[in-house]
Amino acid sequence: MTRDPRELGSAWRKFQRHSFPTPSPDLAGYVERFWVVSWDYREPYRQLIVPYPNVHLTFRGGAATVNGVSSGHQIRVLEGRDGVFGVAFRPGCFRPFLGASVATITDRSIDAREVFGPDLPDPLDVVAVERFLRAHWPESDPRARQAADIVAEIAANPSITRVDALAQDLGTSVRQLQRLFAEYVGIGPKWVIRRYRLHEVTERLTTGVGPDWASLAAELGYADQAHFVRDFKEMFGESPTRYAERY
Repeated sequence: MTRDPRELGSAWRKFQRHSFPTPSPDLAGYVERFWVVSWDYREPYRQLIVPYPNVHLTFRGGAATVNGVSSGHQIRVLEGRDGVFGVAFRPGCFRPFLGASVATITDRSIDAREVFGPDLPDPLDVVAVERFLRAHWPESDPRARQAADIVAEIAANPSITRVDALAQDLGTSVRQLQRLFAEYVGIGPKWVIRRYRLHEVTERLTTGVGPDWASLAAELGYADQAHFVRDFKEMFGESPTRYAERY
């Protein structure tokens, strides 16, 4: 199948602008980052969105949306001149805002007014968004911080490849860990482990150096290359070699 040349060799940089303002220290316990994306496409462009275990609050066109964790890749069509301001919450840390299990919004988007009420930040900039978040700041929730710290450890430690081993290291059971993740992260620990190990693959691809796929699969804890490729395609919607063409 012929590919859109705007997908290849990081050509998207000609059409999109990204920035990632750092949240103020008093918000950093629950907010991982802000992100601002603008684009200019004369012809519609199919943007691949790869998943992470973050809940996002997005502002666009005078509306606000809460986007739950997506269990797989998504395609968003970008067209014309437009942009989005987003808030990425630390994994596990949207539960206090939502007041319900985060699993209830997994693979879903809801109107932000259901969570935050009718008033939106104005103007739409970092100062106004931070003011908006402070006005809706929830009570401290130690279990949210616990979930966030576990996800951070998974992200930082490439040796974590199995849920049972992680549970043992944490002094808990697999079932208790699964419950914590369902309630606070919105998706299971097995998925989170797999996502961050595959993230390491995409990070290597950005260097432009093609890895030894079989050796990499073994390093990431896969029984064989076929299982690794299957998981990658489920997560990203295309094979590792096809994904590598993007860089």
